Amino acid sequence: MHAPRTRVQRRPVHGVLLLDKPLGLSSNDALQKAKWLLRAEKAGHTGTLDPLATGVLPLCFGAATKFSQLQLDAPKTYEAVALLGVTTATGDAEGDVLECCEVLPEHLTPERLVAVQQQFTGPISQVPPMHSALKKDGKALYEYARAGIAVEREARQVVIHALKLELIQTEKAQAAIKMIVTCSKGTYIRTLGEDIGAALGVGAHLTFLRRIDTGGLGVERCVTLAQLEAMDEAQRLACVLPPESLLVGHTRVTLDGDNAARFLSGVRRRGPWPDASAVAVFGDQPAALLGVGHIVGGELVPGRLLSPLEIQQILEGTPHSASMAHSGTLEKL
Repeated sequence: MHAPRTRVQRRPVHGVLLLDKPLGLSSNDALQKAKWLLRAEKAGHTGTLDPLATGVLPLCFGAATKFSQLQLDAPKTYEAVALLGVTTATGDAEGDVLECCEVLPEHLTPERLVAVQQQFTGPISQVPPMHSALKKDGKALYEYARAGIAVEREARQVVIHALKLELIQTEKAQAAIKMIVTCSKGTYIRTLGEDIGAALGVGAHLTFLRRIDTGGLGVERCVTLAQLEAMDEAQRLACVLPPESLLVGHTRVTLDGDNAARFLSGVRRRGPWPDASAVAVFGDQPAALLGVGHIVGGELVPGRLLSPLEIQQILEGTPHSASMAHSGTLEKL
C-alpha cells in the first residue's frame, strides 16, 4: 500500500520570487513547484517563458499578484544564439529541418551585419510563429501546428529597443549569430532570429534563448529551483522580495495615517505633488506599501490597492524588513 500523501499547509506569502527558470520546464510548472516549496496560498507569474528558454521569471505571491501586469508590459532583454544556414519548422532546434544553405563569407561581412542590425532596430513587424501559445478561435496556434494545419496570422507591430549582433562559431565550427535583444512585450525572439537569418540570405533557427532582464529585474538576482529545494523554510522565505520590487521606476508618495486610510478606501487625496503617471503609495506609521496610483493636477488617484488584511500579513509575517523599501528598489524617491 502507498503511504498517505501529506497535505501541504498553505499560508499567506506576499512578495516576488525572482526565479531563474530551468531549461525544459514550462512557466506554470515552475510556478507550481515554487508555490509548493513556499507553501503559498496564492501565486501567479508575469508572463510565460518558453520551455526551451531559461532565465528571469518573476513569480508573484499574494498581494504582489496585483502588480504582475506591470511586468507583463515591461521591456525584456534576451540573450540568444541563432545557427545560420539551417531553418526548422519551429524556428528552434526542436523542429524538423526544412532547408539547409551554405553560409559563405560574403553573407557575413561586417557591413551586412551592421545593415541587418539597423534594419531590425526600432519598430518592426512580426508574423507570430505557428508554434506559439497565441490563440486563434479559442485554440493555441501550436495545436493547429501539431495537427499539420497552417493558420493565417496577421503581422503585429513590436519594438526592438536595442539589438546587438555578433558573429560567432559553434563547437562544430558552424556559423552563428549571438544576439542581445531588448524588446517590447509580444516580441518573438525565435521569429526575430529567423527573420535576421533570412535578411542575411542564409536562414537561421535559435539554439539558445535566455531572458536576462525583465523590467529592470536582472538574472543576477535570481534563484534556481535547485537552490530553493536545498534551502530550509526560513531561507526560502528570505528569497521573497517585497511586492514593491515590481514597482521599479515608480514615484514614491508617503501618506500620514488619516490620508492613508482614505486612500485605501479608494478616495483621492490632494497634495503638493507634481504630475506622475506611476506612483507607489506608502503609509508612514507603519511604513507599508498601500498600492499604486497616479497624480494629476495635484490629486493622487488610487489604482490597484492592497487590502488591510494583506498589509497586516506583510507587516507581521513577511521575511524581509520594511527597510528594503528604501534600498533603491524604487527610483525617483
